[in-house]
Amino acid sequence: MRATTIHAPHDIRLSEVPDPVIEADTDAIVRVVAACICGSDLWPYRGENDITPGNTIGHEAVGVIETVGPAVRSFRPGDFVVVPFCHCDNTCAHCLAGVQSACVNHGVTSSGQAQYARVGQADGSLVKTDGMPDADLVPSLLALSDVMATGWHAAVAAGVRPGGTAVVVGDGAVGLCAVLAAREQGAERIVAMSRHESRQQVAKEFGATDLVAERGDEGVAAILDLTDGVGADSVLECVGTGSAMDTAFRIARPGSTVGFVGVPHGVELPVRTMFRRNIGLHGGMAPVRAYLPDLLQRVLDGRIEPGRIFDLTLPLDDVAEGYRAMDERRAIKVLLQP
Repeated sequence: MRATTIHAPHDIRLSEVPDPVIEADTDAIVRVVAACICGSDLWPYRGENDITPGNTIGHEAVGVIETVGPAVRSFRPGDFVVVPFCHCDNTCAHCLAGVQSACVNHGVTSSGQAQYARVGQADGSLVKTDGMPDADLVPSLLALSDVMATGWHAAVAAGVRPGGTAVVVGDGAVGLCAVLAAREQGAERIVAMSRHESRQQVAKEFGATDLVAERGDEGVAAILDLTDGVGADSVLECVGTGSAMDTAFRIARPGSTVGFVGVPHGVELPVRTMFRRNIGLHGGMAPVRAYLPDLLQRVLDGRIEPGRIFDLTLPLDDVAEGYRAMDERRAIKVLLQP
């Protein structure tokens, strides 16, 4: 099959690799209908993560089941499914506690930017639609495989509540989905920290009531000014850098929680500040499967349209250009069509 492979920093190729096969009785093979590039894919692309040359890359996909292992009971070939980036059996103690991303049989989609992907623990991981969805729904369904669920997790972890003030640090696809999640979870005031006009526009469409373009000390001052010096009731950290986490704790009011979903790189926690001001930290890898049924229904009901984060659609053949566009911030998020 054709699949996206990474060979070195800034070296993305579309290569011929072996088709995935059923490796365990609980597996399913999915023909990818739509895939996308994640902000976390940019870490290895930029050389910030270790790379094994020639490995496939990409973990967000929706598609149609081609074949299933003999132990799979809930799905059959022809089903259209959302593929959570993290696979789970949905029955272990951790899954039952709502932390499917720490399943004892955890797995991750490894060839999402390809023609086919193998999904482990298919019965527990996959969520299917009622028949083939309309084409205009596919982008929003694709967003549910990771970024919308991850933004939702940031809001849940941060304790967003009706009537409260939520500040989202980060204006990538996850940050924008976090704005949408904060709106859906009832925040009255939602501040998006963004300095890019196209992203600011999406943030406003998703429910942001205020925009703060400044960063560092100026950004902190702007947030404190907006909140009359109190700070945010909930802070959603959607970047993963040390500077983003520093900002998050500086703008959080005493007694609040920072919900973090950005993959940490160079982060050191201000433990003394957390202790002195009673600020909590909660979050991590999103348990996508926990949120999928609810989010899917919201999409089908027309309540949310997270697919609006995709501002560039390319054929899989042009995946290298998709990486360049996101790396250079010419695109918020790139949808790929195999």
